[in-house]
Amino acid sequence: MSSDPAAAAPPAATRPGPRGPGRGTTGSPGRGTGSAAAPGERPGPGPTDGADPGDAATPDAGAAAPAGDSDAAFGLHLALSLVAGAASTAVWAATPGDYFWPRWVWLGLAIALTVHLLVRWAALTPARPGKAYRVTMASLAALAVVDVLVWLLAGAGTFYPRWSLTGYAVVAATVSAIVHRRRLPWASSRELVDRVDVLTRTRSGALDVQAHQLRRIERDLHDGAQVRLVALSMQLGRAEARLEDAGDEATLALVRQARDEASAAIGELRDLARGIAPPVLADRGLAAAADALGRRSASPVEVDAVLGRRAAPVVESAAYFVIAEALTNASKHVPGASVRVTLREERGTLVVLVTDDGPGGADPAGSGLTGLRHRVEALDGRLVVLSAPGAGTTVRAELPCAS
Repeated sequence: MSSDPAAAAPPAATRPGPRGPGRGTTGSPGRGTGSAAAPGERPGPGPTDGADPGDAATPDAGAAAPAGDSDAAFGLHLALSLVAGAASTAVWAATPGDYFWPRWVWLGLAIALTVHLLVRWAALTPARPGKAYRVTMASLAALAVVDVLVWLLAGAGTFYPRWSLTGYAVVAATVSAIVHRRRLPWASSRELVDRVDVLTRTRSGALDVQAHQLRRIERDLHDGAQVRLVALSMQLGRAEARLEDAGDEATLALVRQARDEASAAIGELRDLARGIAPPVLADRGLAAAADALGRRSASPVEVDAVLGRRAAPVVESAAYFVIAEALTNASKHVPGASVRVTLREERGTLVVLVTDDGPGGADPAGSGLTGLRHRVEALDGRLVVLSAPGAGTTVRAELPCAS
């Protein structure tokens, strides 16, 4: 074991030294953890950098720094500008001459301060809608004020700033028109027209989808439930025949009653399907459907149809129900009165006219006619009911059918 004191002492590089304020260890403030670097080797940061937790800057302090720096910079700029302006004024006072030339120095200093203020305001203002517009308007106003001040300081002769002011006004008006283009009267009208066009297209699409769904429901009823009821009625008929042979009168009566109920259900289901979407309307068109309604009506009906082409399904369906409701009202209120149904296409409009020679006096606000009016108006059509006492009743529906 060596008796050399230097050997017994710990190496200088590993000897703990006094901590600096809020920094690392020995002799290297803000560096490493205290390990000495080899000669010619640059000391590097340690794992924790020897920093105290309280050394880290808080987010609040960092966020407030830009505003404080900006205030200090503007204060310094203002102070330097005042010193420069005062110095130029002092030089003018110390030299002979009547022309107050420092006015241009003060103007230049004022322009620089104004630009500084605008830049500072633009930088510190939060990003909100319309910020760029407000900055642009403020800049144009500052330019206009500078031009007028130059004219005043130059002797206020011919008002030449009118040309630059006119340019600034044109720029301001153009920018304002671009920013507030949606508030302009013609822009609002165009936007309203576009909105109405979109609503018209979407409503037409919704009505077409509804008509398609109604036709699908009618087919499901016709091909599904109605077929099953017919099969049930036939089975009940066979059961009735066997019970007659067996002589079981009590059971036979129950089966006959069940068969009658099944037949009635078939008739009601057929009427329901026909009311939802008449098959004849889909297969043969409006003229054939109107003729079928006339044949089933209790009143004598004459159908006069001159149609060059078929309308959209939703339009044909609305016209069909107008005819059906008008014939039902005529049969109910004026039985025996003759009815005439006229179908025409006039300039892209399907005109449905149902006229009877009854006593008139029908109520246009009745529930049936009101429902028809709503159905027609949903297609941008029009329904008119004329029923003067003693002059019969006329129901006129106009439905747009242009493709």
